[in-house]
Amino acid sequence: MSASGTLYLVATPIGNLEDITSRAVRVLREVSVVACEDTRHTRGLLAHLGIRTPTLSLHEHNERARVPRILGLLREGRSVAVVSDAGTPTISDPGSRLVAAALQDGFKIVPIPGASAVTAVVSLADFQADRFAFIGFLPTKAGERRRILASLARLPMALVLFEGPHRVRDTLADIESVLGPRRVVLARELTKVHEEVLRGTAAEVRAALSTLPRGEITLLIEGAVEGAVEAVVAAGSSPSARAGKERASPEEFAARLVAQGLSRRDAAKALAEAYGLPSREAYKIAIGVV
Repeated sequence: MSASGTLYLVATPIGNLEDITSRAVRVLREVSVVACEDTRHTRGLLAHLGIRTPTLSLHEHNERARVPRILGLLREGRSVAVVSDAGTPTISDPGSRLVAAALQDGFKIVPIPGASAVTAVVSLADFQADRFAFIGFLPTKAGERRRILASLARLPMALVLFEGPHRVRDTLADIESVLGPRRVVLARELTKVHEEVLRGTAAEVRAALSTLPRGEITLLIEGAVEGAVEAVVAAGSSPSARAGKERASPEEFAARLVAQGLSRRDAAKALAEAYGLPSREAYKIAIGVV
């Protein structure tokens, strides 16, 4: 070890314990302390690996208070490994505050990559997903969730979301309403005994969840393609509209976009693109939406 310790960000298995890397095992064995979300959970992993390194809790509720203690260990020349309960720390998990403080104090930070639900679900895509945006968890409130989805509607890359089992059906309904009939991959309990993968539109996947699912869920949503604005036109309209039997009026389209959280200026831009209207006329329609 160097005069000052090193902070290691160690990825742990997302389910199957065989997915941990040899490098991660070595680092967890060599460091002075393992900082972890749940000490009981991590001690179980360490025991499985035959590792007796002491643990220290580091979760969203105590990270601010823990930072000075961990920096003190690093100053003493003691290296620290940071782990989350599953996957990579700082990615929808605690650790970012510690990383920023360690960088500010000049400590070396080393990532130890490993299993990831994000890359696992992307590898399962049956549509173009070589470019993707990781969104993490959406807001729990429906209105905020739909506004975030509306802000992502034009992104040409796939979207990766994390979701809990109790909200996934509502989230799929919002995806259908806001983004239209895009293809979705739902992966549940990745790498675990009861791993399950569902494919189809958001509505089809939602219908396939006949009972409330259990376990961690990762969603992959097809990105916007050519004609994405027309997909948003269809979103929230009747089934016959989505089948191409009727077309929303410019006023109806603008109202839907505003209801989904777009500003009137952005709604006007989308309206002009979808209907070939002059910008001034589109803005006038958007402003007039109640």
